[in-house]
Order: sequence, then structure tokens, then C-alpha cells
Amino acid sequence: MEESVSLRDTARGIEDFFHITPKDIRTFSPLTLAYIGDDVYDLVVRTIVVENGNAPVNKIDRRCSKIVRATAQCKSMRAIEPLLTEEEAGVYRRGRNAHSYTKAKNASVEEYRVATGFEALLGYLYLTGQTERMFTLISEGIDALDK
Repeated sequence: MEESVSLRDTARGIEDFFHITPKDIRTFSPLTLAYIGDDVYDLVVRTIVVENGNAPVNKIDRRCSKIVRATAQCKSMRAIEPLLTEEEAGVYRRGRNAHSYTKAKNASVEEYRVATGFEALLGYLYLTGQTERMFTLISEGIDALDK
């Protein structure tokens, strides 16, 4: 049987396959980190929901949307904030304070900014290969949504 592939393996596989030269992550804008973090979070959440059982796609989409929308990300971030290292908190703050030209449809400005910081943090962890830490924080955040 084939071994499962982790997200960390996937990220490294992308770099290797496409011959991407690693960059200094500290030079990335917080909105760039949030851009990749949004997609990584979406992929993780979709994977969790799909792995919890086959269902009609519209039902899967509704389940995922409840978790990935800005209001839920804000609640998750508030729950994990005390768990962050100093470095992680700095990345989160940079993302939260970044001036975006877009806004969420169904969230306040504050919720959207917190969600952007959350996504920036996840993007940072993903791009620096800290996927176990990223998974831990995502898990804690999702658990907070159920409370």
C-alpha cells in the first residue's frame, strides 16, 4: 500500500519539481503570506471534511464554508493567539495590520483583518516548512469553533 503524502512533502515536492529556489520569507509582504495561507487553510479544511465522509458536493461546500469564512477564522485566531510564539505573533500582527484593498462580504472590518493575520501566519508556517505547527494551530482553532 502506498504511504500517505503529507502537506510538507507536497510543498517540498512542488519546490523540487518546478525547480523553485527558496526565498527569504522575511521579504514577503504579509498579504502575500495571507494569499498562500488562505489557500493552504482551504485545502486543509477541505481535506478534513472530505476525509470525514463522502457526501454531496454542495453539503461538503457548506461545511467547509462555515470553517473558512472570515468570522470563523477570527474566532479560531482568538483561540490560538495565546499559543503563539513571539515570532508567530509578529507575523500575525503584520498580516492583521496590512492594508488590503478588498473586504469580506459577511464580516466586519476587524474580523476581516484578524482573518488576514491568521492567513498570513498559516502562509508563513507553510512556506517555512513548519507544517506540524501549522496543523496544531489549525486543529486548536477548529476545535474552538465547536465550543
